[in-house]
Amino acid sequence: MGIASLIAWILTAGGGAFMLAKWVGAGGHRDGSSTHLPPAAVFGHFVLAALGLVLWIVYLVIDNDSVGWVALALLVPVVVLGVVMVARWRSVRRGQPQPVGGQPAPVGAAPERSFPVPVVLGHGVLAVVTIVLALLAITAP
Repeated sequence: MGIASLIAWILTAGGGAFMLAKWVGAGGHRDGSSTHLPPAAVFGHFVLAALGLVLWIVYLVIDNDSVGWVALALLVPVVVLGVVMVARWRSVRRGQPQPVGGQPAPVGAAPERSFPVPVVLGHGVLAVVTIVLALLAITAP
């Protein structure tokens, strides 16, 4: 289960990296007035998920349950940030702006508007699969 979780985690990271590259490429990180996603949430989500992935690899190599639990615990804030970003992304997809930093950005200009729906959905589904497989791997006798 540990290797299956690793594969799911890597696939999840691939979808996330794709969306991060699109968001950064469109300038989402430079100008907070053009995005509905707080840059701190975007980069926090990325950094914590990447750190969790690295710790999961370490867990698989050294077979230390404590490291595995820390890797999974890091996913709690990752999930919270992800849910916040999906809620904001959905409002952009529907054309209802949500301001970041007090100023509403034009919906059409939001860099996250270009995220393909299948990539967002796949990222979320794979994240759930990753967590379930990781829990099964750690709790298996």
